[in-house]
Amino acid sequence: MTRLLTENAGWKLSALLISAGLWYALVGETELAASVPVAIQFQNVPSDLEVMAEPLDRVFLRLRGPATRLNIGNLTQVTVRLDLADIHKEGERTFSLGPGNLQLPAGVHVGQVVPSQIRLTFQKRLTKDIPIEVRYSGPPPSGYRVVNEQVSPSKVRVIGPESNVEDLASAQTDAIDLSSAVGNPEFRVPVYLPDAQVRLDGPATLVSVKVSLEKIPE
Repeated sequence: MTRLLTENAGWKLSALLISAGLWYALVGETELAASVPVAIQFQNVPSDLEVMAEPLDRVFLRLRGPATRLNIGNLTQVTVRLDLADIHKEGERTFSLGPGNLQLPAGVHVGQVVPSQIRLTFQKRLTKDIPIEVRYSGPPPSGYRVVNEQVSPSKVRVIGPESNVEDLASAQTDAIDLSSAVGNPEFRVPVYLPDAQVRLDGPATLVSVKVSLEKIPE
């Protein structure tokens, strides 16, 4: 009996330690729960349609799993993904959210998704050139007035949902302060789109605004 216990004792001790480690990793580790806000990602978005979601850009997941898995590093990689490959026309579509939409670390499970559904509206994508409206935050110096303004470029191209783009009459510059301006000043200012669903068709750009001032006749 003693010989059976001591034969290959090193291998047996190693096997015992490995088994104990696996048992601790799978059973003995403390399990935690967490409520995590997660951004929604869209896959295979149709090239000719715009996604118009409800006022919601993230959902909350109630997760549970080992303490070593529910850490900041792992949780920042959790995502909710919606595959839009089968969307081919305008209209509404409701999606259920659950384990099939989630990318979770190994060993982590979802108990609840809040909300459990999201409704998206799909609308035709439209591109249009719109004029740029110059805004001022302060008047010219006393005794002067604006007689002309030139904006270059005078228009910007925007893209977005058809109804939003059609309703957008102009883009706006940041407000320009003329209170200390003299002569024919030139300003480089950003362009702002007042509709959050509409975006510039291309990188954000600065526009040049040349203002002509003249003395008001007495």
